[in-house]
Amino acid sequence: MTSSAPPADPLPGPLPRQREVRIAVFAKAPVAGEVKTRLIPVLGPEGAARLHGELVRHALAAARDAGVGPIELWCAPDSSHPFLARCATEFGARLRVQRGRDLGERMAHAFDAALGDNAALVLIGADCPALTSGLLRSAARALASHDAVIAPAEDGGYVLVGLAASDPGIFSGIAWGGAGVMEATRHRLEGAGIRWTELETLWDIDRPEDYARLAAAGLLGEALPR
Repeated sequence: MTSSAPPADPLPGPLPRQREVRIAVFAKAPVAGEVKTRLIPVLGPEGAARLHGELVRHALAAARDAGVGPIELWCAPDSSHPFLARCATEFGARLRVQRGRDLGERMAHAFDAALGDNAALVLIGADCPALTSGLLRSAARALASHDAVIAPAEDGGYVLVGLAASDPGIFSGIAWGGAGVMEATRHRLEGAGIRWTELETLWDIDRPEDYARLAAAGLLGEALPR
């Protein structure tokens, strides 16, 4: 692994010449009672759904502003919700549907689709309000010299993963949602002989204390449900 990480907000200038880099945003539709359920005691079902919707829009805006390449909105369980269609139109994203029995299979499917088209892919979720367009540009730059790039999360997972090369075992057999996801992924990458680098560690929002941190940081401004 490379120990030094690219800066979160790199100097202005063109990205290195390389094959196409796509950005994939994994997201569910903001249906009350089905998203951000651990925040329902604080925000209620509708408020938690509104927050989720704003986080999806934040992720898509970062992807658009990064100017890296085509944006894909990978939806679950399908792409039929009007919110998803509006987001695709507003942010210029292509709607795709997640396929797989767990998160690992769904991510592997998205990477296989991009790599099969000879494109690198940077994949993010919609849980990280601290994610910026600069970080996405850093990830794209990293893929010009590495097979993989990851931005760890403070809770032991990660908020971003990018691949320019893949291996079937990278995302298999991992206890998704646990504190050991990042470490297990490091072992998978090392075992597969994949050269990777890591960006700065960020935080995501799942629990009431995360929401309090988000409110204090003011990252979503007036869009933050209260």
